[in-house]
Amino acid sequence: MKNILKFALVAFLAIALVGCGSNTPSEEDPGTAAGECEFTVGLVTDTGGIDDRSFNQSAWEGLQKWAEEAGAEDCISYLQSSAETDYEPNLRQFGDDGTDLIVAVGYLFDESIKTIAPDYPESHFLVIDTTSDLDNVASAVFASEQGSFLVGVAAALKAQEMGSDTVGFIGGMESDLIMAFQAGYEQGVEAVDPNMTIYVDYANSFDDVAIGQSLAQKQYDAGASVIYHAAGNVGNGVINEAQERVGAGEEVWVIGVDRDQYEDGMLEGGESSVILTSMIKRVDTATYTVAKAAAEGNFTAEIHTYNMAEDGVGAETTEGRNLSADIIEAINGYRDQIVNGEIEVGTTRYITNGEHGTVAEFRALAEEAE
Repeated sequence: MKNILKFALVAFLAIALVGCGSNTPSEEDPGTAAGECEFTVGLVTDTGGIDDRSFNQSAWEGLQKWAEEAGAEDCISYLQSSAETDYEPNLRQFGDDGTDLIVAVGYLFDESIKTIAPDYPESHFLVIDTTSDLDNVASAVFASEQGSFLVGVAAALKAQEMGSDTVGFIGGMESDLIMAFQAGYEQGVEAVDPNMTIYVDYANSFDDVAIGQSLAQKQYDAGASVIYHAAGNVGNGVINEAQERVGAGEEVWVIGVDRDQYEDGMLEGGESSVILTSMIKRVDTATYTVAKAAAEGNFTAEIHTYNMAEDGVGAETTEGRNLSADIIEAINGYRDQIVNGEIEVGTTRYITNGEHGTVAEFRALAEEAE
């Protein structure tokens, strides 16, 4: 009877841990902390997962950089969220463990942080892409619209090189944050050609790869030559669709997001990639900087803003890849104008979900409605 009760208890605990998306120690799981640490950091992903090759992964890489420099590789860990209902339990698990710095990756943690952080005043928190006025919470926000403007320029110029007049945008969740990515992209395209058509679709997800591929198929079939995704793991579906098409002889391109996704878009043989460029959003810089400061006793509960002037956002322009020298020159010129204040990039989009047309057309309709 005692053996049966022990087995039942073990089974119950295993199920509970899986439900919260936790990681257990293993050689294959580098995300699990072990041993004695002077300072510990725990990261909670959104539903895209730690290996989304985008937002969450970039945040984790920043912590890995800090840990490597500090000799604290065993002092960082992560918990993956399979659904929004995992956010609070995962944050609370780190809080109960006495984790010194807890990182919440994404604006969807806004309410969870408000609920959990006050219960753990001895822990510090960092929340990405939203702000908090709590005494133990630091915030990191990014001028993503500025970097998106630059990749919009790249998309339009590449389309022109191909003899195309159509590009696309695929977003994850339809929110103010992701719509700012879209808005900057629209303005960058418009700066090159106000009569270029943009297709816009939202996946209503950050983790459904199949939806990403389906939406990309729709846009490429409709004539889009370049698609910019701001959709986390959904974007991997966009990349998959482009790889299949290029493998079949088509010429289509993808613009990555948050980190350099060039390697993620490599074709079979590893000699070329479907990634035209990527909008770089230095989430890794944010997690690294705050972790380093907190570990040194210099944590501040303030809003850290990362814009183009601080190299917090930008476009990947490595020579010898898929951007011509002329496009790189154009991107750098627009970058200088944004940094100098000659161009102010807005956060209001003009084309809504499921629609397509030129930015000029939709801008005119919006101004008429006002």
